[in-house]
Amino acid sequence: MNIWFLMLAVMVLSFIVQLMLSSRFAKYSRVPSPRGLTGADVARLMLAQNGITDVTVQSVSGKLTDHYNPQDKTVNLSESVYGSASVAACAVAAHETGHAIQHAQGYAPLRLRSALVPVVTFANNTVQWVLLAGILLINVFPHLLWVGIGLFALTTFFSFVTLPVEINASQRAVQWLDGAGIVDASTRPMAVDALKWAAYTYIIAAIGSLATLFYYIALGNSRR
Repeated sequence: MNIWFLMLAVMVLSFIVQLMLSSRFAKYSRVPSPRGLTGADVARLMLAQNGITDVTVQSVSGKLTDHYNPQDKTVNLSESVYGSASVAACAVAAHETGHAIQHAQGYAPLRLRSALVPVVTFANNTVQWVLLAGILLINVFPHLLWVGIGLFALTTFFSFVTLPVEINASQRAVQWLDGAGIVDASTRPMAVDALKWAAYTYIIAAIGSLATLFYYIALGNSRR
């Protein structure tokens, strides 16, 4: 019962955080950046000032699809960020560029996260099928459910490894935006607030994954 309550609470919190995130970004997307730089301008300037010349900034389709790809060294900004000269766009662009700087500097949590990607991709693609088979065949192959739980534990671990990577990228973003004069006294709190709510989505996702893991462990113990 406690696990179900926790999972319900996480679902409610996730909905609230997503709502607040969308609201904040919509609000700060209407506030022009003090220097009039677009998200693409910010990303390229931040890369240049950090001495990074082998990373490309490009536009991708979708909403909030912004990400850094360490495989091909690209900062990918959604269309609403790439060409927008708003505080929200500058904050997002600086955050994603923060990941590129992490990569260039060999930031340990990012290296661990990148190393886990192939394993976690496999786990994500198979875990639900293994868990389902483990539940259906619990009396025939009792250990199969625990294999599925182990795979899910990997995805949960990945969620928690992601947290310092995302939080550090936001810290780098705010520090650079402030130091480079991209934000001023009135817009800096807006950039901080936007990135704060973005970080909350990762925190809630990690907690939700942990709650689900506890549920599967409890299920496995009850079937023994």
